[in-house]
Amino acid sequence: MIQIKRVYEASEKSDGKRFLVDRLWPRGIKKDKLDVEAWLKDVAPSNELRNWYHHDPELWHDFRKRYFSELRANLEAWQPLLVAARRGTITLLYSAKFTENNNAVALKEFLEQEGRARK
Repeated sequence: MIQIKRVYEASEKSDGKRFLVDRLWPRGIKKDKLDVEAWLKDVAPSNELRNWYHHDPELWHDFRKRYFSELRANLEAWQPLLVAARRGTITLLYSAKFTENNNAVALKEFLEQEGRARK
């Protein structure tokens, strides 16, 4: 199972393995204080895509298409997440204020699609 959660929310046992999926480290959090399995910068959207999108809801559909294309070209970045999700619950952590249209939401959708396709 794949869940998403804002990095500023408290860690819970039900989170399973937690992975930070942002390219930039979240503001105000010390690296030794965040409970994460790994920081997967390379699974995050490229700086160019991130800056282009800038959380504009009007661009959400195109952002997802472009991000999925980047992910398909970088199997090594997201494959460990799919493997971990098959073994148990994982939580994708993100720092964006936008809870509905962010890279973790898109990544969860992508991973679920890939998980179904690879069964």
